[in-house]
Amino acid sequence: MTEQSLPPCAACKTKVRSDKETRDLLNRLSRIEGQIRGIRGMVERDAYCTDVLTQVAAASAALNGFTRVLLAEHIRTCVAQDIRAGKDETIDELVATLQKLMR
Repeated sequence: MTEQSLPPCAACKTKVRSDKETRDLLNRLSRIEGQIRGIRGMVERDAYCTDVLTQVAAASAALNGFTRVLLAEHIRTCVAQDIRAGKDETIDELVATLQKLMR
């Protein structure tokens, strides 16, 4: 099968992760999903604003933690491999990604 005959997403970059890395990332996301569902429930129950905001801050911190873990792993693996292979465009991609994260 040629790249042209593949579905659009099959031509996208992918990352093979270890079972442990995948499990750890998914566990973090599951906890974050639970926090978001909890916040939704608080809004549905008319919880006091400060209590909701406290939970939003906790969910935001958890998402930032997820981002830090994923970014560190990306730099250690994908970015490092590409730099070693002479793919300097990866540095530009990393800079653009960091700029998005710092908005």
